[in-house]
Amino acid sequence: MKITHFYPLVSICFASLLPTFLHAESSAEKPNIIFILTDDQGYGDLERHGHPYLKTPNINRLHDESVRFDNFYVSPSCSPTRAALMTGMHEFRAGVTHTLIPREHMSLDLVTLPELLKTVGYHTGFIGKWHLGGQGAHGPTRRGFDWMATNPGGPRIHFDPDMVRNGKRFKAKGFREDLFFDEAMTFIEESGDQPFFCYLATYSPHTPLAAPDKFIAPFREAGLNDTHATYLAMIENVDYNVGRLLTFLEEKQLDKNTIILFMNDNGVTEGLDVYNAGMRGSKATIWEGGSRAMSFWRWPEHWKPQTHNNLSAHIDVLPTLCEIAGVQIPAETQSELQGFSLIPLLEADAAQDWHEGRLLYHHVARWPSGLAASHKYAMAGVRKGNYLLLQSAPCDDPDCLLTQSGCARLRQINKGAKTTTYAYGTAQFHWATTPLGTWALFDVKADPACKADLAKTHPEIVSEMAAKYEQWWDETYPVMIARGGDKGDPDADLKASAKAREWKGPTSDVEAEKNTSE
Repeated sequence: MKITHFYPLVSICFASLLPTFLHAESSAEKPNIIFILTDDQGYGDLERHGHPYLKTPNINRLHDESVRFDNFYVSPSCSPTRAALMTGMHEFRAGVTHTLIPREHMSLDLVTLPELLKTVGYHTGFIGKWHLGGQGAHGPTRRGFDWMATNPGGPRIHFDPDMVRNGKRFKAKGFREDLFFDEAMTFIEESGDQPFFCYLATYSPHTPLAAPDKFIAPFREAGLNDTHATYLAMIENVDYNVGRLLTFLEEKQLDKNTIILFMNDNGVTEGLDVYNAGMRGSKATIWEGGSRAMSFWRWPEHWKPQTHNNLSAHIDVLPTLCEIAGVQIPAETQSELQGFSLIPLLEADAAQDWHEGRLLYHHVARWPSGLAASHKYAMAGVRKGNYLLLQSAPCDDPDCLLTQSGCARLRQINKGAKTTTYAYGTAQFHWATTPLGTWALFDVKADPACKADLAKTHPEIVSEMAAKYEQWWDETYPVMIARGGDKGDPDADLKASAKAREWKGPTSDVEAEKNTSE
């Protein structure tokens, strides 16, 4: 009996099993990762950050048991932040410059965080608000997530919503965020022994506002109006659910090998006039309060709880989690990353020098589609160390006058408006304008309210940071255009905004899926 073909056959069989062996090896002893991202909660909307009304014992616990990045920044609104988190690069380079289709669509040419984590054996799950395109190739399950659960209707349906889990629709009972955390626990259980990445993005406390009465009542009793009471109630409900999740992890003995990352996606919204940690600005402004975020990283028995004040940002999340997971990032993707791994700070015993000269670039964007070039300086900013260089000004493009945009709001401020989005009587402060073409400079740690413009006393800093902004824009603009960041037309933008305000509920499963992006 000849066996001359036996060894090649064994080699072939072994080669076919090699990916399985490598996958098993790559999955061994890797930490689980839970990333909780809240929607429209401000940096100050937390008891530990001095809020005068909120009681948030469970997020306080996360704060106390985490490495805390207290000089951490995100984008000024929803979709841009999410794009930066998923790609490790500024949202403009990902083609995301608005919260409306098509400019919320993250470029299909880019590799995402869950896709990278899957290469080393992670089971990836998404729950809640996506807001990077809910249909077809742009949906979560086409961008690296194995498992998905959300409620059709997005932020508009608060109680007893329909839910969609992995393409199957079912009726659920209860408050939406409670159900989201239930879905997260279901995903974790279904992951079995496989390391998991759970991205849980809440809708709370995004408008329209609603919460269970038991969470609202204490704030009404404290004398707050219905808007403020309900907004804060939604945050306390998130806190309640964080507590449920922590208990679940402990009961399942997953606590010690699970990293929890807790962040908010942009500045404060409906709680602006209650408390903003002394900062000027809200969501969709270029001021300090528009982009400063909480960033808590908890890994029991691995990272020492402490606070770092190094300038850090959402673009640092992808490189950090990839290094923790042991991902070999492809060279083409690596060349586009603009964030840095936070590992040296997470593993430090004390304060560290870490990319001390870095700069971060902010832009509110949301210009009328097709008008990117004329909005180069409209609501733009640069950060270096404790300095924020900014222009909070409407553009001078006559075509922009015909549309509803961020510039229109700032024009109202220039005419003396005292009330605008989120600011009821305080608009002149929180949405303050600067002259177009003139940079203002602030030390945001000494002056978070941005009252003392240092531009005239520190012209050399202004000159240096302004030159860096020019260089950044010139390098970023063509990439942003090529990846769809200025697509669409102004009339469609306006109609989409109006439709969103009037929407009554999904009329079909197609529309339901679409609304997972809102």
